[in-house]
Amino acid sequence: MTFRRCGRDYAGRMSSSKVPVRVRRARTSDVPWIQSLVEPLVQRRILLGKDAVVFYEAVQEFRIAEDEHGTPIGCGALHVFWEDLGEVRTLAVHDDWLGHGVGSALLAALEAEALELGLSRLFCLTFEVPFFERNGYTASPLALVDAEVYAELVRSPDEGVAEFLDLARVKPNTLGNTRMLKHLR
Repeated sequence: MTFRRCGRDYAGRMSSSKVPVRVRRARTSDVPWIQSLVEPLVQRRILLGKDAVVFYEAVQEFRIAEDEHGTPIGCGALHVFWEDLGEVRTLAVHDDWLGHGVGSALLAALEAEALELGLSRLFCLTFEVPFFERNGYTASPLALVDAEVYAELVRSPDEGVAEFLDLARVKPNTLGNTRMLKHLR
């Protein structure tokens, strides 16, 4: 395992000058920890709440940031929407590690994976606008897909897709969020 004290590489490692960070694929054993990290953010209506089964079903989408001792300190997920479009989901960092480059390390790893998958655009729904702006995202209008793709996406049972499409049934979950987009290439 290699740790770096500064800079970024697209193997998913990054750190501020303060702490080394490693990003790895999530394992099923990480799900209870992810839930415990996310729950306070759900209570504050910053993140959408999910049942354990949803986290287990999506574990392959998640990445875990660890400190140099292998202790989890953050998580994030990449969800593919369409052939060129993905979403950054459930990006969260333990309060003790905020401001140490953990979120940026996770985001860099998710962006690198998106490129490997052939995606050219990533979006997120967020209250953390300044963080995403610092990482190259810009506020974006609703129309990120054409009518034909919209018609396909509207059939998805995924709550995140419903949020993306701004469907009325999820409006309470998205009020105040900013839709942000980054072109990866």
